[in-house]
Amino acid sequence: MRKLTGRELTFTALFIALITVGTFVRIPVGSDVYTLQFLFTLLAGLILGARLGTQAVGIYVLMGLLGIPVFASGGGPGYILQPTFGYLIGFIFQAYFCGKFSRTLKNPSFRSILTVNIGGMAVVYLFGISWFYVSSNYIIDAPIAFSAVLFYCGVLQIVPDLLLCTIAATISLRCLKAGLWLDFGKV
Repeated sequence: MRKLTGRELTFTALFIALITVGTFVRIPVGSDVYTLQFLFTLLAGLILGARLGTQAVGIYVLMGLLGIPVFASGGGPGYILQPTFGYLIGFIFQAYFCGKFSRTLKNPSFRSILTVNIGGMAVVYLFGISWFYVSSNYIIDAPIAFSAVLFYCGVLQIVPDLLLCTIAATISLRCLKAGLWLDFGKV
C-alpha cells in the first residue's frame, strides 16, 4: 500500500467533510426532505478516483459506525440495523464505480459522466432498496411489501437523484478541466 501524497490526503479529508456537511443540508420538497450526501459521494468517486473515493466514503461510514454523529440520524454500530443503512454501503460501492468508470473515459463529456453517475445511482439503489426491505421485514419487524419499498425508495427518489447526478456531472467536468481529477488517465 503506497502512502498518500499531501494533495491526496487533503482531497480525501475534504470529501469526508463535504459528505458529512451534505448529510445535514436538508432541502424540503413537498413532504420529503433531501440532502446533498448523494451529490458529494458521487463527486468523491469522480474527482478522487476509485481508490481514494472509496476510502473517503468508507472512512465517513466508519466514523458514523464508531459513534461520531455524521449520519442523518446520528451514528453508532446500531445504525447497521436501520433500514437506510444499505444506502451508506451503496455509497461506498458507488464511489468505486464512478471513480473506476470515469477513468476509463477517453474523452469525458457531460453525457458520458452523467451516464457513469446514473450507473452509480443504480448501485446505491440496489444496496439501499435491498437492505431497506430486508431490515424492515426481518430485523426491525416493520413489514412492508417489496413493491412499496421500490415505490418509496426508488420511484419517488429518481427525479431528485437524477438532478443530483446532473449537477455532479457538471461540477466534475469543470473540475476535470481545472485539472482537479486525481489519478486521471489511470484505470
